[in-house]
Amino acid sequence: MFGNGVVGILSEATNKWERRAPLTPSHCARLLHGGRGKTGVSRIIVQPSTKRVHHDALYEDVGCEISEDLSQCGLILGIKQPKLEMILPNRAYAFFSHTHKAQKENMPLLDKILAERASLFDYELIVEDTGKRLLAFGKFAGRAGMIDFLRGLGLWYLNHGYSTPFLSLGSSYMYSSLAAAKAAVISIGEEIATMGLPSGICPLVFVFTGSGNVSRGAQEIFKLLPHTFVDPRKLPELHEMARDLTQSKQPSKRIFQVYGCVATCQDMVEHLNPSKSFNKADYYAHPEQYKPAFHEKIAPYASVIVNCMYWERRFPRLLTTKQIQDLMKNGCPLVGICDITCDVGGSIEFINQTTSIDSPFFRYEPFNDSYHYDLEGKGVMCSAVDILPTEFAKEASQHFGDILSHFTVSLASFRNLEELPAHLKRACIAHYGGLTQLYEYIPRMRKSDLEYL
Repeated sequence: MFGNGVVGILSEATNKWERRAPLTPSHCARLLHGGRGKTGVSRIIVQPSTKRVHHDALYEDVGCEISEDLSQCGLILGIKQPKLEMILPNRAYAFFSHTHKAQKENMPLLDKILAERASLFDYELIVEDTGKRLLAFGKFAGRAGMIDFLRGLGLWYLNHGYSTPFLSLGSSYMYSSLAAAKAAVISIGEEIATMGLPSGICPLVFVFTGSGNVSRGAQEIFKLLPHTFVDPRKLPELHEMARDLTQSKQPSKRIFQVYGCVATCQDMVEHLNPSKSFNKADYYAHPEQYKPAFHEKIAPYASVIVNCMYWERRFPRLLTTKQIQDLMKNGCPLVGICDITCDVGGSIEFINQTTSIDSPFFRYEPFNDSYHYDLEGKGVMCSAVDILPTEFAKEASQHFGDILSHFTVSLASFRNLEELPAHLKRACIAHYGGLTQLYEYIPRMRKSDLEYL
């Protein structure tokens, strides 16, 4: 079935909130309009969905077929992992599989793909030679995650005795468009600039980890508020100045703005040899020669940590459970962690669960290492929603399809992996019943995890 030019679009079934589509009707129109000779696509069959952001009729209007049956499709596209029964033999699939780190919860899916001798292309692995991702929703995750967390701050502070402008903000999905959501944030920013924030919660410092698409998306929303960015090395100075002004009872412009700080890997670790300075290439090659420093240099001055960075086990964690416990005992002003990366048990050790769009927060109590689902007590408010971009389903689908539609031309007509461009070939985890060379490590990781357990 590979390369027959018939493309299928899955209905998303793993999460009630998933409304995105890998290709919009306009993308389908361009692929079909070009004809088999130009695009490699002769037909597009779309599984019906009543919750997809683009209605079935819009796909029919541009020449797509609506059918539950995708058995005639050589290439099947989705967003999130499909149910196991949706995997047909000898087809090519493309979606976010979350399998290349041997994620335990998704190993049955990988096993099914291998058993059916299907091919699996993972969007997350479509990268340039430099490693830069070509196909991602990162900015939309950052935007939605930041808006949702600002709303959460309003609830948190109200539960702890403070009224703030954040309380009037809705979750991202409550707005008809990204533009409408941004307008709401701007309105809150105007209120902060004119009325100010309660001095008892100031300075309100947001620390963004990483400098990729997720971080840039989150910062894009943050910058709609009256703000000042602070160099990581200046955080102690800001903290000291705020304390002095509070003690002197003098009014300060700090209540009329928020503060931002971008922390990259050089702010998170130090070389074990004090005589050696940080070198990014050396750190990536030899992370075992570096020790964590974020908990000493950055975290003690943060009100909110917006975690946007990629992390692997070989690197030091951003924050361990022991570190957050020590920080809170020493009076750290941290009130929340917005973990947009949503890597459970990853760079932030005590983020031990994902949360949902309709219940995005939990409270971690470091003093007794406990988890709660209210925002009324002590501790740190945490969010870890793993499906944030769907809150802006229309814009996110358009952005994603603008890029994927170009890749579809190659994926719809290939019969041999060697025919594909390098960036697509590298993204193929499984082919004809076996793991491809780049991913032959997965069984070893699975075995290692079992031994660890």
